[in-house]
Amino acid sequence: MPGFFERFRPHASRKALSLIAGTMWAGVGIMLTLRAVGWLRDYQGNVWLFAIPGLAASLLIHHFGFMKMADRNLDRISHLPDRPCVFSFISGKSYLIIAIMVSMGIGLRHSPVPRQYLSVVYLGIGLALFLSGIRYFRKA
Repeated sequence: MPGFFERFRPHASRKALSLIAGTMWAGVGIMLTLRAVGWLRDYQGNVWLFAIPGLAASLLIHHFGFMKMADRNLDRISHLPDRPCVFSFISGKSYLIIAIMVSMGIGLRHSPVPRQYLSVVYLGIGLALFLSGIRYFRKA
């Protein structure tokens, strides 16, 4: 009964998928960046010792990692049928990568590593995700 289940599958346009993906990437980037900024705000020392490496890392992560992933995902979305499933805004393999990254983030947050050191990682990944998320809005 494929017709029965097909009726209940949520559909979206390719443009909507790009907007959903961009919102997810940028939203998670903002969340991670705000967490890093909060940790740096609570730090009593020189925050620039951690903020500058985090900013530099974000540019490198964006340029050499996430930007290429976003471009591949946008290319994949552009080749989908006219009204694909709304959950196809990322590939199946990416769902696994997200689960691993979320687990690593939770593990790091609950580790004994000082928050100012974690802020470098969170700021780097957060800003890189945000910058890469903007690419989706430009293509939508």
